[in-house]
Amino acid sequence: MATVVRSFAIQGIDGYPVDIEVKMLEGQPVISIIGLGDQAVKEAAERIQAAIDESGYVFPKKRVIISLAPSDKKKSGSHFDLAMAVGVLCQNGDIGVKNLKEYGFIGELSLDGRLRACRGILPMIIAGQKKGIKKIIVPEANLKEAGLVHGVEILGFHDLTGVIRCLEGKTSGVEIHVDEKEKSLEESGTVLDFKDVKGQDELIEAVVLAAAGGHNMLMVGEPGCGKTMIAQRIPTILPEMTEEECLEVTKIYSISGLLPNGHALMKYRPFRAPHHNASLNALIGGGAYAMPGEVSLAHNGVLFLDELAEFSRRTLDALRQPIEDKKVSISRVNGTHTFPSSFMFITAMNPCPCGYYPGTKCKCTDYEIIKYRGKISGMKQKIREWKIQLKADLSLKDIGNMINKVVQGWINYYTHYYKSEFYEVLRYINQCLIKWVRRSYKKKNTRSRAEHWLGAVARRDRNLFAHWKFGILPSVGEGAV
Repeated sequence: MATVVRSFAIQGIDGYPVDIEVKMLEGQPVISIIGLGDQAVKEAAERIQAAIDESGYVFPKKRVIISLAPSDKKKSGSHFDLAMAVGVLCQNGDIGVKNLKEYGFIGELSLDGRLRACRGILPMIIAGQKKGIKKIIVPEANLKEAGLVHGVEILGFHDLTGVIRCLEGKTSGVEIHVDEKEKSLEESGTVLDFKDVKGQDELIEAVVLAAAGGHNMLMVGEPGCGKTMIAQRIPTILPEMTEEECLEVTKIYSISGLLPNGHALMKYRPFRAPHHNASLNALIGGGAYAMPGEVSLAHNGVLFLDELAEFSRRTLDALRQPIEDKKVSISRVNGTHTFPSSFMFITAMNPCPCGYYPGTKCKCTDYEIIKYRGKISGMKQKIREWKIQLKADLSLKDIGNMINKVVQGWINYYTHYYKSEFYEVLRYINQCLIKWVRRSYKKKNTRSRAEHWLGAVARRDRNLFAHWKFGILPSVGEGAV
């Protein structure tokens, strides 16, 4: 009769139970591992042989068949080693274990029998809790992470010998008792604060509004004006994560092997700032066995893309679906994996390639500026369509009232601060527009046609403000430069 030992595997960010079935047959001594395991699973045959010999037992000189059920799902990782070794010893009669079905085993074996830490412990422990497993044995280095789940007795061991002695009832193992202070990452020394920012009061006010509503944000400014500094401090003003959010973020980082400080609960919202040369798989997620990308690592936190215009168009277009759906689905041969990606999207860029437009330091041509800003047009397309849809839903009377309010606001502004009359305002705007065209177009025939068109528009004040409102014409500030 085959021996069945319980272990776990990971699919997406969730774990699921795996039964390790061990059967010995007469024949040439060989180990066969079946069940769609990757190269790390197949290499477990050499590790468990060396670990069993180092623990004082003799590996059986028989044909050993190890099956990982369910066999129709691909499995990866080296954390099946401990369950395989226990199954071989039980099948050979070297140890006698009562109520083996009550135990779950997670751990990688070294050649001298020690247990190495594994990633993805938290989702696997949660899967064991849902399955009703009472005791789970893990490497001692993973005790803190495993202890975050309540309702399961977690036992940690240093080597295979300690596991065998516990199963035989000779020792009770090392139980984990995690204090509340030890559950969270010790990040008090790395927490940033907005008090470090000097100036930029208007930008900070906009950041507070964006953080309060969970809105995405684009900051455009010269190099060194504080865009990155402010973005790094946005997670500090976001609400604290709930226990459910903390566990969800910790699961993602556990699967990725990125839990700092030796595995603990993440209670601070993550901040991810990938470089602009990051690949599409690194940003969205992927690989032969799908792993979370930056959009998932920023779940419940902030994803910051600095130098937005330097990212490739293909990468920026791929961000649309995770931003809208709050999740990302990655399809591979072994199945489709879904990772959460609910984050606050913060971006920053320079106004031009050199970064100093419209100052005197800027030497960029108009074509270079337009080309530089055009790289992010794909990201702005959804917002533009949304605005057009809102305007289409308004009645003609509502649109007229909106334009009249804008016109009256600008007239009041100029008559109050510059003591100008209404027609003087129109003439001033026309002059600014003509200056802007002359600066933008060098050819004489192009400039004359543009001036003729602007003159016709200026004579119709209603059309002027209508075009001006919807962004076709430049603002007064741009024309005055």
